[in-house]
Amino acid sequence: MSPHTTGSRAAATDGPNRNRPKVVRLLPSVITILAFSAGLSAVRFALDGQLGTALGLVGAAAVLDSLDGRVARMLDATSKIGAELDSLSDAVAFGVAPALVLYVTMLDGSPFGWVVALLYAVSLVLRLARFNTLIDDDSVPAYSREFFVGVPAPAAALVALAPVAAYIQWGDGWWTSYGLVVLWILGTAGLAVSRIPTYAMKSASVPARLAVLLLVLVAVAAAALVTYPYILLLVLVAVYLAHIPFAIRSRRWVAARPETWDIKPAERRAIRARNRAERPRRVGVRRVNTTTRSQARLGLRRPRGR
Repeated sequence: MSPHTTGSRAAATDGPNRNRPKVVRLLPSVITILAFSAGLSAVRFALDGQLGTALGLVGAAAVLDSLDGRVARMLDATSKIGAELDSLSDAVAFGVAPALVLYVTMLDGSPFGWVVALLYAVSLVLRLARFNTLIDDDSVPAYSREFFVGVPAPAAALVALAPVAAYIQWGDGWWTSYGLVVLWILGTAGLAVSRIPTYAMKSASVPARLAVLLLVLVAVAAAALVTYPYILLLVLVAVYLAHIPFAIRSRRWVAARPETWDIKPAERRAIRARNRAERPRRVGVRRVNTTTRSQARLGLRRPRGR
């Protein structure tokens, strides 16, 4: 789910936008329509057996979905129709389209496969509906905006399509077995509708000392996108799934400390880093005290002065 919906619903009036040209105000919606078209076109190419193109179009839809909200806020061109259009586009591009792609490829067009594809699509629609209701919930703490509830729709679509990427790269294998693919799709649907926290990209920040490393990783990713795009997708999916335990721990840490709710995420990370730096010292002191008491009970402690 892109931030476009958040920004659109938060500033739903058209008052500030009256003085802007209509073309500028329509630009975020144009990007949303492009994402919708890319996602739905993926089904057409999957039916024609062009799985690489189908996978690339879903990825393009995810990129476009991440841009429309930022463009809307940059241009101050948010609107109610943009919010509704974004939700409908996400439901089709990341719910219906991946379900159909998986149905005609990995699920062999079987009746049970259709049930699995249907469950995935319904789960994504329910996830999007819950996201829209949470946007209007003023009782949610401010820090909760830094986390998604469940895996967002674009990420869920790419995770669900990981077996397709593996099949394109390596052909048939254990990753294409019917039972494993079914479990993978149902697991992805479960992550989408779950209440497991995942990091929102808008809350991500990179320390200055790691800026060079980030640029190097971006260059490596760009090279991999040209030479090994499907392996890159699988690596990104693995990294994304691996971050979930850290997001769960981070949200629990913040939820248990109300005094940190109103400070920036970077400041919270600094506090947690200081706590981790102090923890080994405390553990070491406690271990020494425990060893001393054990020696005293066993009569092994040396008398003083010797």
